[in-house]
Amino acid sequence: MEELRSALEDHMNQMADLVQNLSSELRSGLRSGLRPAYENFMGFFHAIDWKEPWLMGLLAFHFVLLIVTILSRKNTNFQMCLFLLALAGVYLAERLNKILADNWKSFATQNYFDPSGVFLSVLWSGPLLVIAILILVNTLFNLCYMIVKWKRAELRHRARLSRNKED
Repeated sequence: MEELRSALEDHMNQMADLVQNLSSELRSGLRSGLRPAYENFMGFFHAIDWKEPWLMGLLAFHFVLLIVTILSRKNTNFQMCLFLLALAGVYLAERLNKILADNWKSFATQNYFDPSGVFLSVLWSGPLLVIAILILVNTLFNLCYMIVKWKRAELRHRARLSRNKED
């Protein structure tokens, strides 16, 4: 019995060492692995002049669209229109990027619109996709609620039919 206990303790100590080594490697990997991404994000964030009127207008537009989405969560038809408009905005982002890149001097202090469209993807398509996902999740919740409501009505109808047969 003592040998079994000793073997079990040795095994548990080995497992604890493995878990500790794995967690320390993960922590050091996350620190060094995410550092470049964090630095790139912070560089992107600091490179933008957030006081430009058109940028404040763009952020206000996304905020108002989010509020409209939240307030209209019970109106499925309106939400579907918003969903399609948001996806159309994402679809047209490449063309919009080209137009804005050609005319940036008329509204901005610097050219934010690179050929790969990173800036517009982050500040135009990203928020529109988040809003579209919120609308999709809300629609799925409404669909589940309607299915439950329909099933309850069906069960009530069957119960009524069985009561009528008994009479």
